[in-house]
Amino acid sequence: MAATGSIGWFADLTLADRPSVGGKGGSLGELTRAGIAVPEGFVVRTAAFEEFIAVLERERPVRAAVAALAAEDLDGITALSAQLSARLQAAPLPAAPRAELAAAHGRLCAGDARAPLAVRSSATTEDAADASFAGLQDTYLWVMGAGDVERQVRACWASLYSVPSMAYRRRNGLPENEVAMAVVVQKMVHARSAGVMFTRSPTSGDRSVIVIEGAWGLGSAVVGGEVTPDRFVLGKLTGEISVREIRDKHVRHVPRPGGGVAEEATPPPLREMPCVSDEELQQLREVARRIEKHYGRPQDIEWAIDGGGALRILQSRPETVWSMKEAAPVAAAKDNPLHHVMSVFGGRH
Repeated sequence: MAATGSIGWFADLTLADRPSVGGKGGSLGELTRAGIAVPEGFVVRTAAFEEFIAVLERERPVRAAVAALAAEDLDGITALSAQLSARLQAAPLPAAPRAELAAAHGRLCAGDARAPLAVRSSATTEDAADASFAGLQDTYLWVMGAGDVERQVRACWASLYSVPSMAYRRRNGLPENEVAMAVVVQKMVHARSAGVMFTRSPTSGDRSVIVIEGAWGLGSAVVGGEVTPDRFVLGKLTGEISVREIRDKHVRHVPRPGGGVAEEATPPPLREMPCVSDEELQQLREVARRIEKHYGRPQDIEWAIDGGGALRILQSRPETVWSMKEAAPVAAAKDNPLHHVMSVFGGRH
């Protein structure tokens, strides 16, 4: 479908749309069209970002100012980041993208103006098979109301000029005029449990297993490292659970009544209970296999299960760590399944 206007709905998008909807947006569209259960949503295309930046550029440079910085000039990057972030968050959206965003919000929320949404950055340079750019921009959960959605869209755009993001681009020589930001807006899953899974062992590269990590509540507690998640290793084909590590999940992330996310103590009965059942582990394994088969390569997947037991996939990106070790042979299956258990888990958004 040809890219028109500022909004693209997941059902109309594929990975081929990445230049206009970013890595996350393209993947969510691809998953939706493949029949994977993804929370409904849309993407604010890079066209809206370009129109927004063009207004700022007429006042004084944005991209040229970043491009002029040396990769090792951390002080300069820090100072410019503060200046640009403030400019982007203060500037109003141009009239046309603002009207399109308001209309899309109304359609997605179907009459419930305070329906909780996730607003997530989707940079054109993230989630590529040969780069690990995820986690350098922002995500906002449990965003309620059209005004807050618009505000967080601007905050996502501004996060393209955070210190880590700018430093990454300067260090890797990414041309500034080729970097743009789309923003995903999708319905929140009121997660009972959530986490991540890998269709290749993160520690050994073994492709015969699926590693699943999860905790109670929203997945932000797992990806942000606030809780040590339960970990399971399953045979990709057999479904045999070879590793089952149930952790003391002392905190969980839950929605605030007025919007946003709060951290609270996990109720004692749940702390040392597995956050997913064996049946749910098999459901996760099956959907992970489907996603990997669809993409034809190992994946790094975010998932959530709501209070009614419904599984939703929030994101899937190519696994990059082992994929970039092209010269090394793929690891053979390990006799000791504990070899596949992660000791360190990096942040993602």
